Amino acid sequence: MSAALTKLSGLVRSFRSALVGYSGGVDSALLAVVLRRELGRGRMLAVIGRSASYPAAQWAAAQAVAAQFDVPLLELETHELEDPAYVANPTNRCFFCKTELWRRLVPVAQARGLAVVCDGTNADDLREHRPGYAAGRAAGVRAPLAEAGLTKADVRDAARALGLPVWNAPAAPCLSSRVAYGLSITPRRLEQVEQAEAYLRELGVSGDLRVRHHGEGEGARIEVEPRWIPWVTDRLSFVRERFQALGFARVDVDSRGYRRGSLLAERASPERA
Repeated sequence: MSAALTKLSGLVRSFRSALVGYSGGVDSALLAVVLRRELGRGRMLAVIGRSASYPAAQWAAAQAVAAQFDVPLLELETHELEDPAYVANPTNRCFFCKTELWRRLVPVAQARGLAVVCDGTNADDLREHRPGYAAGRAAGVRAPLAEAGLTKADVRDAARALGLPVWNAPAAPCLSSRVAYGLSITPRRLEQVEQAEAYLRELGVSGDLRVRHHGEGEGARIEVEPRWIPWVTDRLSFVRERFQALGFARVDVDSRGYRRGSLLAERASPERA
């Protein structure tokens, strides 16, 4: 067992019981599996918050991991799309999403007598733009991965060692993260993004992928890893046809490739790149 995994296991072993906010991504999946291993089935619970912003593919992956490792799972509906502050899509949108999530999950933990509420924030996340982290801390949510000093690389190594099938899965943030800041979050726009990305996955695109929604007038910008740029560009004529059927007026491939936080960078720039 790696030093990072040993440290994480020792930390969560000190919890009397725990509830983890669970998305099925590698961070929360690792934490859920370690909690299950160290505390047993009766002393932990993984909870998924379901809404239109949560990708169906991610939900399927989350269910598969929970079934494989016998992680007790609960699903709750969240209603962030009923919050005007969230729908307005400011740069701190995630704060409002996580506020709603923990408003639903903390009472579940209290009702079931689960002593610790936690999430999959890792040590690298603390150095990035993460407004949702503040919402968690305000709700008393702990971040065992970060507390144990696990970086994203540590998380992937530990997940691989434990046999998690998502150990090398690309990051899969909520669908709202694809919508340009200041453009309202609507179920329709989230559906457009999800279907567009699903189509590209069906074509064979793997690795990091984002379809950035810039509004019905400006359309969509596709961000893929550099190795996929020529491949998608060569097929852009029928990709555009499919995207236009989804309601995108224009479709372009970003020649710079996938860039984490590109929408935030554009928001800070006087001109959209």
